[in-house]
Amino acid sequence: MLAVNYSTIRENLKSYCDKVTDERETVIVTRKNEKNVVLISLDEWNALTKAARNSEYLNSLDRAFDQLYSGGGTKHELIEEDDNG
Repeated sequence: MLAVNYSTIRENLKSYCDKVTDERETVIVTRKNEKNVVLISLDEWNALTKAARNSEYLNSLDRAFDQLYSGGGTKHELIEEDDNG
């Protein structure tokens, strides 16, 4: 992980973008008043957002199982469709 000030990143944007994409580096861009930002590759961003969605889904399953095991579920008979739809 690199920390680079705004002026330096502005002057060398291409090289830092290459580090992020080619070397999987994370770059923290430091700015005044600690309004910092992070530069990551699109692949890394997609992986992070997928992990967050997966975590949310697994948490919802955990809540559903907790509700079921505490007696919150309802039993239904299986509805079978005939060949005509």
